Amino acid sequence: MKVFCNPLNVPYPYQFKRDPRDAYRMSVNREAADPSLVLYRGKYYLFASMTGAVWVSEDLAHWESVPLPKDFPIYDYAPDVRVFGDWLYFTASNRGKPCSFYRTKDPVNDPWEEIPGSFDFWDPNLFQDDDGRVYFYWGCANATPIWGVELDAETLRPLGEKVELIHGDPYRRGYERFGENNSQNPRTEAEIEAMFQELLEEAGEIPEENRPIIRASFAGLPYIEGAWMTKHKGRYYLQYACPGAELNVYADGVYVSDAPLGPFVPAKNNPYSYKPGGFLPGAGHGSTLEDRVGCFWHTATMRISVNHVFERRVGLWPAGFDAKGELFCNQRYGDWPMDVDALRSDPWAEPEWMLLSYGKRVTSSDSTPGHGAENAVDENVQTWWKSQTAEPGSWLCVDLGEVVTVNAVQVNFADDPENEILCPGELVQTPDMPRLIDRESQPTQWRLECSEDGEEWVLFSDRWDAQTDLPHELVIEEQGVRARYIRLTIHRVPYGVAPCVSGLRVFGRGRGEAPNVPSYTAVRRGELDFFVSAQKQSDTLGYTILWGHEPDKLYHSWQVMGSGIAEQRVGALVEGQETYVRVDAFNENGITHGKVLRL
Repeated sequence: MKVFCNPLNVPYPYQFKRDPRDAYRMSVNREAADPSLVLYRGKYYLFASMTGAVWVSEDLAHWESVPLPKDFPIYDYAPDVRVFGDWLYFTASNRGKPCSFYRTKDPVNDPWEEIPGSFDFWDPNLFQDDDGRVYFYWGCANATPIWGVELDAETLRPLGEKVELIHGDPYRRGYERFGENNSQNPRTEAEIEAMFQELLEEAGEIPEENRPIIRASFAGLPYIEGAWMTKHKGRYYLQYACPGAELNVYADGVYVSDAPLGPFVPAKNNPYSYKPGGFLPGAGHGSTLEDRVGCFWHTATMRISVNHVFERRVGLWPAGFDAKGELFCNQRYGDWPMDVDALRSDPWAEPEWMLLSYGKRVTSSDSTPGHGAENAVDENVQTWWKSQTAEPGSWLCVDLGEVVTVNAVQVNFADDPENEILCPGELVQTPDMPRLIDRESQPTQWRLECSEDGEEWVLFSDRWDAQTDLPHELVIEEQGVRARYIRLTIHRVPYGVAPCVSGLRVFGRGRGEAPNVPSYTAVRRGELDFFVSAQKQSDTLGYTILWGHEPDKLYHSWQVMGSGIAEQRVGALVEGQETYVRVDAFNENGITHGKVLRL
C-alpha cells in the first residue's frame, strides 16, 4: 500500500534563531513550509522553505531527502519550482536585491544554470502557458496584492508593467480574517483613520511610501501571499495564501480567469484549501500537482508555532476539479493515514483506518510538571509529554481499552523550549534573519512494541539504531496486528535532550459499531460566521463539520474532538453566498453521516 500520514514523513532540519529579547538565548525549532511540488521525468520533486534539500518520491507516499548544494539559494524563502520542457526551473524570495532564476536537467546530480534576475520579489511563481509564453506571479504582504507580469521566455525579464491581480477583502471573505479561528474582524475606515491621525500627531511626519503599510497594520488586514497558477481546460486558477502562517486557519483561496493576467474573480469554492482542526492544523501557501495518472494533489504548510511563529511542517491532500470546473481539496481527516491509490480512485474516499488512541489511558516512565503523558493522546500538536531524563529508556504506553486491530502508528516528537541545547558548529547563516541551520542529521532512535495483555510484548517497529531523524514517522502493518497496548521506548532524540512526544497516534479498527446519526444544530449569525452544536453521544469520539455552497459540494471541513460540541464557531463564510452544512460523527469503528442543513 502507498500510505502516508500528514505531516509528511521526512527530516525537518533544526534552526537556531536569536531571541530578540535575550542576546544570549537561541530558540530551537524545525521548519519546512511553502512547498512546491512538481512531476519531472517520472519522479515527484518537492522543494520547501528552510530544508536545504529536495524531497524525491516515486509514489507520493515514500520520500527521500536529498541535500542541495551549499552555494545554491536553498535558504531563500518560498522556493518555486516549475517544469518547462526538458528543464526544471527554480527561484526563491529575497527582498532588496534582484532574485535570480536557475534551471537544471537533473536536480539531484547536475549543476544549476543561473539566469540573472532583474528585480526583487517575495513568494514567486513561474507559469508557462500552452503557447510557450511565460508568466510570473508574486506578492507577500497585508498592504499589497498578488501581482502578475509576462516574462521573456529566454531571459525571464518582464515584458511589461506588473498587473494587480488579487487583493485581500476580509470584510466580505471570512476566511481571510486574521486571528486564530478567523476571530479578528478588520477595523472600519473610520477607526483606521482615527488611529492614523493619532500616530501622525505623535510622529509629526510619515513618509508616503510607509502609509499603506501602517494603515494595513491598523486595519488588521490579512497577508495575501503564496501565489500558484494551475491551468485546467482553458481556465486559469490563481491560488493564494491567507491570512497568516502562524494561524490554524492558514488557507489557500483561488481566483479564476480566462486569461493568465486576468481579470480574475473569486471562485465559488473558497477557501480552496482549509484545515483548521485536527492534530496538526493549517493548509496554506502550497502548490497543486497533476500526477502521472492525471489525478490532482495539493501540498501546503501546516502550523505548530510554539517555539517560533515559523515552526511549521508540510502536508499533502487529494485535490481535483468537479464537473463544473470548481477546484477542490479534500482535507477531511487530513492528518490520518491516506491511501494514495484509493484517493486516486475517489478523492473523497473515507479513511480505512480510524483513530484509536484519542483520550485513552496512557502511562509513562515519568513526566515533567505540565507535560503529562495524557498530552501524547490529546490530538493537539501544541502540547506534549516530556520525560524528566535524557537517559535511554523513557517510555510511553497507550491502553486502547480492548484488543483491536492496529494497522499504523504515527510517532510525533516535539521540541520543548526549556531544553538547553548548545548550538553545534558547521551551521549555515541565512540572509533574512539571525538564524543558523543544522545540516547534519540528528538521529531519533526508539522502539515500538504491542501487546494484548500488557505482559507479553511483540516488536512492532525497531528504530533503536536508526541514523535518520524523522520526527513524525509513520509505521505501517498492512495486515494489522491484534493489540490492546502500544508501548514506545525511547533511546535517543536529537542533541541528547529529554524526549518530548506530542502525539503517539494509533490507527486501525475497533470491534464495535459506528456512531449513531448525530443530532446537531447549525445557525448562521451575520454574513461570515456560523455556529454548530451537537448533542453528546457516548459512542462518539469526534465530529467533522462539513460545509459548502451547494448541498453536494461540502468541500470544506473542520474536525472537532469530543463526544459532543457545546458550540463551535466557523468563521470562513463568504458574504452573500448560500451555505449548506452537514455534521458527521466518528469513533474507532467508523463514520456516520448527519443530515444536510441549509443555513
